[in-house]
Amino acid sequence: MMNDLMHVLVLMGGPDAERAVSIQSGLAIAEALSAHSNLKVTQQVIDLVNFEELSKMPGDVIFPALHGPWGEGGGLQDLLEELGRPYVGSGPQAARLAMDKLASKKTAAAAGFQTPAAVSIGTDEQVNVDVPLVIKPVSEGSSIDVLICHDTDTVRDAVLSVQNKNRPYMAESYVQGREITVGIVNGRVLPLIEIIPVANTYDYDAKYVRDDTNYVIDPDLPIEVMRECRRCAMEVFNRLGCRDLARVDFMVDQKCGWFLEINTMPGFTDHSLVPKAAAAAGSTMSDLCKELVEAAWTRGQQISSKQGQRA
Repeated sequence: MMNDLMHVLVLMGGPDAERAVSIQSGLAIAEALSAHSNLKVTQQVIDLVNFEELSKMPGDVIFPALHGPWGEGGGLQDLLEELGRPYVGSGPQAARLAMDKLASKKTAAAAGFQTPAAVSIGTDEQVNVDVPLVIKPVSEGSSIDVLICHDTDTVRDAVLSVQNKNRPYMAESYVQGREITVGIVNGRVLPLIEIIPVANTYDYDAKYVRDDTNYVIDPDLPIEVMRECRRCAMEVFNRLGCRDLARVDFMVDQKCGWFLEINTMPGFTDHSLVPKAAAAAGSTMSDLCKELVEAAWTRGQQISSKQGQRA
């Protein structure tokens, strides 16, 4: 099939807060895949689809370019598993664990890596984490609803502001340092990237709207810190059971790299970091997307072969 015409269905949109970013990612992926003459690409913007709706969509391989709790965090992956077609990205269990920042931080800590102290936010105003701290959704990306609190009054106000929202939140110790991200593609750790936002905070606008955020490939860091970030990224990726690709985020201070989170379907916009890192490693956006599609197809063939042998 990889030498014949392969039909790729690129899904984008979804019901999550990162819908607009997902559509940007999906359009960029579809355009990149369309550069290959042996690939036929269908773009599909979706909402909260069910199995019947998904089964009517064409495609030999599915590239689900969705970000957020449902599209990236296991809900869509459950449907894709039921559908039985190969798809890019982690399976449902790994997707759920990775989307849960508290669960992924526990995985990093269990493997012996540093990660800022964090607790879930309950129904009262007491947060057992020293200020300064960061309040953020447990299962969300793109810095959505992230609040940095430097005193107890700000913490109290922030906790009150999130208690009535329909998703869990966490409080995490604030680490002052350099923001580093590590991409992983098919078992390869990509070059590290340092993110330097002009406004000092890498928020939603800095990620997707502003054009003045600086990105430094292979930043000048102590070799031991770089190695530790690379090792942590790969170890957490494997322990969670992830596959195909991910982006792992760290805050680096003078002592070490602190694990923050892992994203199993990172962005593919013109501001996104995995495509930037892949380009630095010599892979174009077009080749990166094709490689991921081919890995999904090969995995699907291997699963079908094993099922045939057991029948």
